[in-house]
Amino acid sequence: MTTRRDRAHATQRRRSEKRSFRRRCLLTAVILAAMLHTVPLRADLPIAKHYLSAVVKVTSEVPATARTAAALGTRREGSGIVIDDNGLVLTIGYLILESASVELVVEGERTVPAKFVAYDHETGLGLLRAVTPLDVKPLELGNSSALTKGSQVLAIGNGGKDSALGAYVVSRREFAGWWEYLLPEAIFTAPPHLEHSGAALIDATGSLVGVGYLVVSNAPANNVAMPGNMFVPIDILKPVLGDLLTRGRSSARSRPWLGLYSQEIQGRLFVARVPQGGPAYAAGKRPGDLV
Repeated sequence: MTTRRDRAHATQRRRSEKRSFRRRCLLTAVILAAMLHTVPLRADLPIAKHYLSAVVKVTSEVPATARTAAALGTRREGSGIVIDDNGLVLTIGYLILESASVELVVEGERTVPAKFVAYDHETGLGLLRAVTPLDVKPLELGNSSALTKGSQVLAIGNGGKDSALGAYVVSRREFAGWWEYLLPEAIFTAPPHLEHSGAALIDATGSLVGVGYLVVSNAPANNVAMPGNMFVPIDILKPVLGDLLTRGRSSARSRPWLGLYSQEIQGRLFVARVPQGGPAYAAGKRPGDLV
């Protein structure tokens, strides 16, 4: 049976690991600054309180029978970003995809139920609406196209000041996911933020320029080993935001899809998983097939 002392030791160990991680990130940032010929990020820079308040915790419950339950789990946690005065919260879509219920935690204290608003497969973004007022200042949507290699940014998760991490943009390039996801000009940053799911990426003007998606092993380039994060640029939300709010989906023509998950091995592309009911399954494709 777990004792109070065991729980205290576990909490202390997690705190120590977080401090160690932040020190490593700061060292990586200094190294990156030298590589990119920029000014090193300072650990003591003040962070505006409303940046932290506008990033909330998102917790969703997904039925065990849901199509994505096996891959993404039935309980999902990450961050969301308040983007208007009426409780509209932007997050990364996989946190709320097929969710039966969603809750927000504001400033680490208040739990507020939220309603599913939209999920956009093309961008990978999702929207929620708080059922009761959040009473926090929203983040303004910025201009992600202005970010270039070497731009200094701030990545913020839902854990308050301890979850804020200074980072650099290390590349802007295409990202293709094996789950049939494509971003023409994704934002790659380093050092990595471990609480990346739905995290806010903020530029030097204090505006929201990206939403956290993944930890990657090759942030600077496909053939360069350096851990970092991939963020979805905020600019791709703007053309579809109106549709998502009124229709729950974009009015643009849907991209063709195969309905399979692939894996590249020694230059060859194999089928890793084929969900039932999709085009690939109907065509007879099965895991292990070479395509």
